[in-house]
Amino acid sequence: MTPMSDDDKSDSKNGSKSDGRNDPGEARLRAELPEEVPAAASEAVDGRTADVAAGEVPGPSLTGRQRLVKGLWPPRVTRAQLIVALLLFGLGFGLAVQVASTSDSDGALRGARQEDLVRILDELDDRTQRLEDEKQGLEDQRTELENSSDQAEEARKQTVEKERQLGILAGTVAAQGPGITLTIEDTKGTVEADMLLDAIQELRAAGAEAIQVNGVRVVAGTYLADEDGGGVSVDGNKIDAPYRFKVIGKPQDLEPALNIPGGVVQTLEKEQATATVERADKIVVDALRAAKQPDYARSSSR
Repeated sequence: MTPMSDDDKSDSKNGSKSDGRNDPGEARLRAELPEEVPAAASEAVDGRTADVAAGEVPGPSLTGRQRLVKGLWPPRVTRAQLIVALLLFGLGFGLAVQVASTSDSDGALRGARQEDLVRILDELDDRTQRLEDEKQGLEDQRTELENSSDQAEEARKQTVEKERQLGILAGTVAAQGPGITLTIEDTKGTVEADMLLDAIQELRAAGAEAIQVNGVRVVAGTYLADEDGGGVSVDGNKIDAPYRFKVIGKPQDLEPALNIPGGVVQTLEKEQATATVERADKIVVDALRAAKQPDYARSSSR
């Protein structure tokens, strides 16, 4: 094959291009085919074509304000929102009424004269003083009632305690407590009423609070007497030896009072009688005396 020269190559290229441009078949083919479009535009055209084919006509695009209005109207009210709205309305109404009443009061006082303001202030001071006086009076009444109640209760307690003490002294109630037991043995029959009376007096002087001799309660008006044929009577009740004294009081005072030199114990021993004193933490004096109503004496208290 014979190689081609540079002129031949240039002529060949120019001839090919010229033929392609001037080919009537290629020109007719380009006229019949549509022009090329971008892929995105093609897809958008296909989408609109599908919507049109389905019967939906696309509308114009909405702005941001139009979308906001469309979301708010028509309103969609729930029950919770309605309750909150009612509560807020009630709160606002109450605040408005309060502000209005305060404004009216302030306006009335702001527009009053100086003499009216002074008169209103004086009335308020007087009312405050009256209320303070009433409060003080009620507090005084309460204190008086409390004191009277306390006093009545205290008086009742004192009355009960005094009645008990007087009952013990009068012999109308039983008594118990620490004390001593004095036993006098008289085998010779030499013990007389005055010796027993000396023993009772000595015990009372030493602080005896209750005394009982052989089942007979000793009281302030007790008397002793010698009986014919021997023996002693206490308030008309005959008692026989041995004579047993039950005494309530402080043992440390009662026993020494009987054993002092020349006292009850030594006097009985001289009469050939024996006296025995025993201390005890609990002595029971249960002999009772009937309460006697005085014939003439009456209470002077009112």
